[in-house]
Amino acid sequence: MDQETKLSESPVVNPVEPGDHERYAHYVRKDKVVESAVMGTPVVALCGKVWVPSRDPEKFPVCPECKEIYELMKKNEGSE
Repeated sequence: MDQETKLSESPVVNPVEPGDHERYAHYVRKDKVVESAVMGTPVVALCGKVWVPSRDPEKFPVCPECKEIYELMKKNEGSE
């Protein structure tokens, strides 16, 4: 007896693994990015990633965790 297997197309959302932060562009305070560029000091993203920026963020998707935190910050800022 053959049974048809039905598949639904839906995006697969994988949990963020430790190395996944390298695949994203992160949100950082602008003044800290400038300081990092001049001094070579590490920056801290909204999601907590710490690194010295050295690549073009335009070539990567935005970190979903940073984006969520940023949206909450904007929302809270507007409600005051």
